[in-house]
Amino acid sequence: MHQRTFRLLCACALCCGLLVPATAGASRIKDLCTVQGAQENALTGVGLVVGLAGTGDGNDDALRRQQRLLERLEIDVDQVGGLNSDNIAVVVVDAMYPPFAKQGTRLDVRVNALYDCESLEGGTLLQTMLYGIDGEVYAVAQGPLSVGGFSARGGGAGVTQNHVTVARIPMGATIEREIPSTITDGERVTLQLKRPDFITANTIQVAINDQFKDEVASALGPGTINVRIPQDRQHDLVAFMASVQNISVEPDFPARVVINERTGTLVIGGDVVIRPCQVAHGNLTLEVATTPVVSQPAPFSEGETVVTGVTDMRVTQDEGYLMPVQGTSASDVAMALNALKVTPRDMISIFQALREAGALDADVEIM
Repeated sequence: MHQRTFRLLCACALCCGLLVPATAGASRIKDLCTVQGAQENALTGVGLVVGLAGTGDGNDDALRRQQRLLERLEIDVDQVGGLNSDNIAVVVVDAMYPPFAKQGTRLDVRVNALYDCESLEGGTLLQTMLYGIDGEVYAVAQGPLSVGGFSARGGGAGVTQNHVTVARIPMGATIEREIPSTITDGERVTLQLKRPDFITANTIQVAINDQFKDEVASALGPGTINVRIPQDRQHDLVAFMASVQNISVEPDFPARVVINERTGTLVIGGDVVIRPCQVAHGNLTLEVATTPVVSQPAPFSEGETVVTGVTDMRVTQDEGYLMPVQGTSASDVAMALNALKVTPRDMISIFQALREAGALDADVEIM
């Protein structure tokens, strides 16, 4: 009994050891690089959505497209003025054509209102041709829309949830023409880094050569790595590329602080270093209020009522104390900034000042 328990514990320990990643912070080459010749292609088209509950376009283009649609269906339309566009909308349809897709593959499409449509809720997209950059038709989209929200109006009031002028059609397009994808000339493939970097490119080159015990990879620059296919692997390109993309490496990223002042978002990279310095930050608040004062003329006089304003201005400044700030890692920087007890928007101002003072060894990117 004890022997069986011991074997079970050993097996569990072995499984746990296999689940632990080999290197902390490592990423697969598949997540860092794309294969040249295997990129996505954008498809776009303009179509009509019908079946709207009075929330369609009021544009003349919608009427003309409705007339052409009825004429194609062999329905006589004598006057455009007899048509109503409340239940239809002109939309822009777009989709991404994945690499290696074959004829008959289904694609997700996005539908965007083009004119003054109030809501696409409940609509159905009619057959729409999707064109590539060369002007050729590569897919056809149609089907009921999925808005993911609603809009209700009545009595001068209304409520809207989510964005109702953009919708999706899951698997709503069918590929009609294939785009040839060539990733190799038979002897080599080319990897393209999503974020070009000399150190990362060299790390990937070394990792591939170590994996195959041969000089098969050579970095041509910070964004391109040429991989030669070994003679004994040329008969099975899929297995070779799978083994290359599954190699784990530790990428090198530049020290960067990303700031979004519109939302107050601040993201600090792991390699950001703040040199020893002293920081004091205090908010300055300026309040201006104007109070109207009415001057009434005396009775039976010919004077006029005069309205003037009295302006009251108040300035408030928070106290700020000099505090030491430094850090050589993300956790050190976080602890130093948290000690200041400031808001994210205050931190944005502090980081900009640190950069100007030369105390911040990182790039500051403002979105």
